[in-house]
Amino acid sequence: MFITSKEKAIIDLIVRTSGKHTVYSLSAALEVSGRTIQRNLKSIEKLLQTYHLTLKRTKEEGLFIDGRNEHIYKLIQDLAAVHTTDETPEEKKLKLLLILFREGPSFKKQVLSNQLGVSIATLDAHLEDLESWLKKFTIAISKKRGVGLELSASETSMRQALASFILAYFYEEIMEQFYLLKEEKHGGEDVLGYLHAGYLLLADEAVSVPFEEEQWKLVDVDYLGFLIHLCLSIQRTQEGHLLEPIDMDEEAMAEHRVVKRIKSRLFEKDITMTEEDIQYLTIVLKGSKVQSDQKIYDDKILLSHMIRKVIREVSLNLHEDMTDDFSLFQGLVAHMGPSIFRLQQQMDLYNPLKEEIKAKYPVLFMAVKRSLETVFEDMEFPDDEVAFIVLHFGSALVMKEERVRIKAVVVCPTGIGASKMLASRIQKELPMIQDVDILSIHDFQNADLNRYDIVISTVRLPFSGVEYILTNPLLKEEDIDVIQAYLQNNVDKLTTKAEWSTAAKEEQPSPPVKTKVKSLLQEIRDVHRSMDSILHHFRVFRKKEAESHWDVLREMVIQADRDGILDYPDRVINRLREREQMGGLGIPATSMGLFHCRDANVKELTFQVAHMDKPAVVKGMDGGRVAMKSLLLMLAPEDLSNREQEILSMISTGLIEDQTSMMIFSSSNHALIMEKLEELFLDYLQTKLIKE
Repeated sequence: MFITSKEKAIIDLIVRTSGKHTVYSLSAALEVSGRTIQRNLKSIEKLLQTYHLTLKRTKEEGLFIDGRNEHIYKLIQDLAAVHTTDETPEEKKLKLLLILFREGPSFKKQVLSNQLGVSIATLDAHLEDLESWLKKFTIAISKKRGVGLELSASETSMRQALASFILAYFYEEIMEQFYLLKEEKHGGEDVLGYLHAGYLLLADEAVSVPFEEEQWKLVDVDYLGFLIHLCLSIQRTQEGHLLEPIDMDEEAMAEHRVVKRIKSRLFEKDITMTEEDIQYLTIVLKGSKVQSDQKIYDDKILLSHMIRKVIREVSLNLHEDMTDDFSLFQGLVAHMGPSIFRLQQQMDLYNPLKEEIKAKYPVLFMAVKRSLETVFEDMEFPDDEVAFIVLHFGSALVMKEERVRIKAVVVCPTGIGASKMLASRIQKELPMIQDVDILSIHDFQNADLNRYDIVISTVRLPFSGVEYILTNPLLKEEDIDVIQAYLQNNVDKLTTKAEWSTAAKEEQPSPPVKTKVKSLLQEIRDVHRSMDSILHHFRVFRKKEAESHWDVLREMVIQADRDGILDYPDRVINRLREREQMGGLGIPATSMGLFHCRDANVKELTFQVAHMDKPAVVKGMDGGRVAMKSLLLMLAPEDLSNREQEILSMISTGLIEDQTSMMIFSSSNHALIMEKLEELFLDYLQTKLIKE
């Protein structure tokens, strides 16, 4: 048994007082925070399960251990004999990582075991656990005769691995230490035995002002993650562990500018950073920053197109249409931009709610995971990332208290004991399967198989036309993987009879009739004004001898000024230049480029097209090059209602909806493009506005 002295003290207090101690009173008795007690209770609950015991709470939140007296007595006996430690295995592994990354690249096992205060066997176990985890960061630990152990890793990989390990295993602890520091209740010792407490505070001060000025908001785990990366960069650089040159993404100019301001603020405190540190932190920030979901109306056309496909796939799998939920679409585009960047940069992600989300929404989780794999064929989304995306769908779609129940039937002719053991293993290892029936081959032959979602057998069934999964009676790991894959690939069948409801219908009271009418009338006005403005101001420019696409854009913007669509054309042109510098605007696999911006000097929504006889080569949205012959210009005021954003998003994703759409918008045919716009608007009015 492995148990810390703190966990042993908590169990002792709970057993002796049974129901008297709460989390708050335990934290006071042991002089630690409530968050620390909660973290220890999670470990204690796992330990109690091995004794067939459970940790429960009274109505007054008092803690007690529930179970048979002999099991509780056995626990007390074992605790009396066990030798406690003040370091968990994860703390030992973090200490091992720090030694490997600070003192490498070569090590003797005996020296390492002495430094950690563990046996060679325990060291080998820790190394084995770390080896498989470090592979994600292309870090290898190899055994060499005469040398011992040798570490092969870049400085970038080591920083990423350290930050990810800290977030994955010590998120709650470091969050607690961070807030104690801010409230000046911290002793000042190094956090987790390495992160300098003073640097953590200075990092927070240096980061907070630029973030506020840019109006950037990061979720807690991403904000804390960035602070950890920043502290690691400061300390590793000071220790002489310098980064190799990094290729920086050209689309991360805003993040690069902010990191340089952070560097300047730290320099005032006599803390220096290298240019490579700045490039590294820019990439980290680019993968963390969540943009406002109010500003994605026409940006990221390819991503928007893919996300609409994901929503459509999930809708088909769940038999519930969410394709018209613009709020869901907005949230996913805002989230998945940084998410995909993280995956492309092979940056690890930690989601503290992953297991809870998988347990609460097992079918929704499978549907989302399957849809992501279908749409993003060349990208692998880890479960932590899938869980974040599930939350977006979960907020749009609420499962009615687990009404989606997966029922399995097990055919196991080796005896009732083996059958029950297999059924129990299935429910334990695959919690999404709530009901398991056990049938003999004879009973199975006469059973109504329509009652079951999945058939599992330990022998080959002598029936034709029956789809089943053949497993080992002991349910090995590969069997679990096969069953999970089957459920994920057949999630649409599992949800055919499911009942779903929108969150709004269940959780929010209906607004007064007057409020609903006023709100509806305002939305109708927004839609009418938007569509009317786009159709009224639409025009096609034909440019035969343009020197560059910027000459064409200038002419279009100046004409818009003459038409009263905008003021100060030079400012709008500058905004368009800034937008082009942020990332490519050419649409891959087409001859189109979409130049767009939102600006306070624009009065009305505008969509116009310029056809150039001589193509201009511009950077594509995928980083490649696009020979642009059709320049599409989309301008919008700074402030837009949700309906106005919906309409612009509909146009931008409609550009590449299919081959016909791409052909129409890349043409210079005014009538054809106008007809296509009217078709999009009519479809929106009929399927979206009127239906709602």
